[in-house]
Amino acid sequence: MPYRSNYNQNLPKVQSEFEEKIIQVNRVSKKTKGGNRSSFSVLMVVGDRKDRLGVGLGKATEVSSAVVKATTYAKKHLITIPLKGNTIPHEVYVKLGAAKVLLKPAPPGAGVIAGGTVRTVIGVTGIRDIVSKCLGTKNKASNVYATMEALKKLRILADRNIGTRDQKTETNNIDR
Repeated sequence: MPYRSNYNQNLPKVQSEFEEKIIQVNRVSKKTKGGNRSSFSVLMVVGDRKDRLGVGLGKATEVSSAVVKATTYAKKHLITIPLKGNTIPHEVYVKLGAAKVLLKPAPPGAGVIAGGTVRTVIGVTGIRDIVSKCLGTKNKASNVYATMEALKKLRILADRNIGTRDQKTETNNIDR
């Protein structure tokens, strides 16, 4: 009978504020002089189901180490997504490499209409009503990064007018 068999059962579980989802686990092998060297790469998405999202890629000789690396990278590089209720403020189309992603706002109650990796990415952000389409490639990593870029391009209407010519002239007239 092992000495510490019930050791982890007595510890309280720490609830993280982030939800972590593994998108892809790749086994990578490299040919070396002494034989083959194998490692793992893990693509993860981290979100708080409110408005923050991060994507991380971790590489290590063990899957668990790669997951930890990907999670820490994703948590360090979080972005905040502007939401309009439970959906996105406007339509956005992004082409990143071979991946093309189209995101459209949906009416309340429509749900998440997305496939594959876009559904996973949208799921951890907290967006409840959205329509999306992946075009160009079926590569999971490319689609995740394209979705991330599309979400970075979102702006609320009040933010669009910042930096326009009318506001600059108004501020210059006030200073004079």
